Amino acid sequence: MKSRWTVPAIACAAALVTTMAGATTADATPARPAPPTVSCEFTPTPENPAAKPVRAPRPKAPARGTTDVTLLTNYGPVTIELDHAGHAPCAVHNMISLIHQRFYNHTQCFRLTNSARLGVLQCGDLYSVEKGGPGYKFADEVDGTEKYPRGTVAMGNQGPGTNGSQFFVVHSFANIAPNYSVMGKVTRGMWVLDRIVRAGIVPGETDPLDGAPAKPVRIEYVFTSCR
Repeated sequence: MKSRWTVPAIACAAALVTTMAGATTADATPARPAPPTVSCEFTPTPENPAAKPVRAPRPKAPARGTTDVTLLTNYGPVTIELDHAGHAPCAVHNMISLIHQRFYNHTQCFRLTNSARLGVLQCGDLYSVEKGGPGYKFADEVDGTEKYPRGTVAMGNQGPGTNGSQFFVVHSFANIAPNYSVMGKVTRGMWVLDRIVRAGIVPGETDPLDGAPAKPVRIEYVFTSCR
């Protein structure tokens, strides 16, 4: 299905790291201090090459402000507030980089869970569950205090230090260990997640409440907007 939405190319994260170090004014106003940043390391994974041709993000991530991200899905739009100043600035920096490179456009969310312990929609893998990443990995950003209430958006992984493009959105709750970097929260569109859940789940091999969405969930476009 073709989308009628337009996709603005607004580089919020890039704006956050722009400095005015070389600027001068007639009244000699002191230069503004550079916005805070953190260092990130993105390590190539030759054993798992990129599912789409993308570049790893720059090794400096903004650590101030927020960026709104809208996922235009076949069920409706979901808007997420990503927090650069939170516990996972590298994960936020990475997701915005992949969005600007159109990595998530025309992809599918392959996993939906709705059990007493875990209620999430998992996206970001281009081929199937946990297959089809960006060709690199980076470290977890957790301190053991992470919680995953309804609306939380966090990185998915396949073990410590294996973050790439996979992420999940909590549609009910997630009673899981604090092993997943929290990037932000849904601010508009939780009704879309509720619609997806109501459509049902294709029973998995080991858990009937953990499998593919009964009606495929497609991400048509993703774009960012600044505040």
